[in-house]
Parts: sequence; structure tokens; C-alpha cells
Amino acid sequence: MCEQLPSVEVVKAFNDPLKFVEEIKKLDFDFCILDIEMPGLNGLEVAHLLQNKPIIFTTAYKEYAAEAFDLEAIDYICKPIKKERLERAIHKAAQFLRKSGPEKQFIQLNTHKGKALLFFDQILYITTDENDKRDKLAMLDSGQQIILKNISFAQLLDHLPAKNFCRVNKKDIIAFKAVRFFTHDEITTSLTDPLGKEITLTLSDTYRADFMHRL
Repeated sequence: MCEQLPSVEVVKAFNDPLKFVEEIKKLDFDFCILDIEMPGLNGLEVAHLLQNKPIIFTTAYKEYAAEAFDLEAIDYICKPIKKERLERAIHKAAQFLRKSGPEKQFIQLNTHKGKALLFFDQILYITTDENDKRDKLAMLDSGQQIILKNISFAQLLDHLPAKNFCRVNKKDIIAFKAVRFFTHDEITTSLTDPLGKEITLTLSDTYRADFMHRL
């Protein structure tokens, strides 16, 4: 299920908590999804050994919830696990990591050319791809255009620094540094189309207040 989420990379999976504990120091990971009822060590005991790592517990037993949150777990998901519920939990983990860790300068995404590292300061504009609405088209300050495969605006905004980017309508995200002029309902950007004409974007009612406040 994690592998179905574009923003998540599975570093390693274990079916034995003791083997996981043996390898913890060798692994580079941001957060951990733990069951609770396991042989050898239960998930709560394993969580005590994970120093400052966000934990998402998954279990069929509701009675562990209080102890899990005493450990400051990010979330507690009761089985059977639904994809949408797992996404919400991982979104919480991402928010925690952004607040507590050093500020990231880039994002790794799947593109039409393979995996790519996109540095935030290179991105000027992201819009819905005309050929497939599941994909997004990113315009970079170099003039290059990259197709981001099968990713939603919500997932992108989870990773993009809020101080630098804002969604302005149903199909567009703009970097503030690409804004030249704006009115109540329109944004003139520093970007140009293939004919050299300035690209203007609609500033919709839904996103206007957030745009005005953060700009």
C-alpha cells in the first residue's frame, strides 16, 4: 500500500521486530510504521528504541491507543487499513518532519524521464498536464519543462515550502517569485508561452484569501 503512494519510498520492510532492531542503526529512514502485537518484541517496546523517529502504529487492538499516544506516536490506525486513512497518517508524519528537521531544498519525484531531484528554487510554476490530468507539468527557471507523473496537487503542496509556493486555482501552483502583478482575480507572471506572451493565471475565489495573506 505504501508503494502505491508517489511521495513514499519504502526503505525496508520486516516481519520480525528483533531483526529490525538489529538493523536500526544501519537504516536511513524518516518514519516507521509499526504493528503492535508481534513476536519477541511488541510495537510499543520497539518504539521506545526509536529515538525521535515519528511512529505510525497499525493494529487491530484499540486498547493500546492511550499508551501509543503517550509515546507521542504520530497516528494510530486500526485494521483493516484503508489507503486514504494511511495517506492521512503519512501526511501528519510529513508535517512533523518539516517542522522538526532541517529545511529541505529539493523533492524527489517520478517524471517522464525517470526519478528526478527538483530543487525548490528552480520551480516557477506547476500546472495540470493537458495529456493526462493525473500528471502535472512543472516549468523551471532554466526554461525546461518536466512532467511529474501521477501526483496530486495536495501531495505536491505537502512537500513544497508554503512560504514560496501557493495554489491559485484548481489547476495551477505558482512560485511567489514568478508573480509580477496581481489583481482581485488575475495574476500576471514573469513566465512566457512559446509565442513569447506573458502567462496570466486566474486567481479563484477558493484560493484568493490564502494567496493574499501569504503574499
